[in-house]
Amino acid sequence: MVLEVALIDVTPGHEDDFAAAYARGHAILAGTPGCRSVRMTRGVESPSRFVLLVEWDSVAAHEENFRATERFQQWRELIGPHFAGPPRVEHFVDVPA
Repeated sequence: MVLEVALIDVTPGHEDDFAAAYARGHAILAGTPGCRSVRMTRGVESPSRFVLLVEWDSVAAHEENFRATERFQQWRELIGPHFAGPPRVEHFVDVPA
């Protein structure tokens, strides 16, 4: 399992529209083969900053089953107009205790 972490800065004043777009597009992302869970969080100190957390079976599941498909285009058409700049996206794996 890998965790995709996307730091998303939204244009000030677009926060509610962004959250509504996320709600409309959630099923597009969550229904992707290899997607285990999806969660969006919003900054307390920086309310125009959101963090998207997606658990994938693998990086390949994210890239091949989502990023390289029409699903990604649909998703970006919904949420992309609210971006203040390009999101920063990285993948992480758990560190054993």
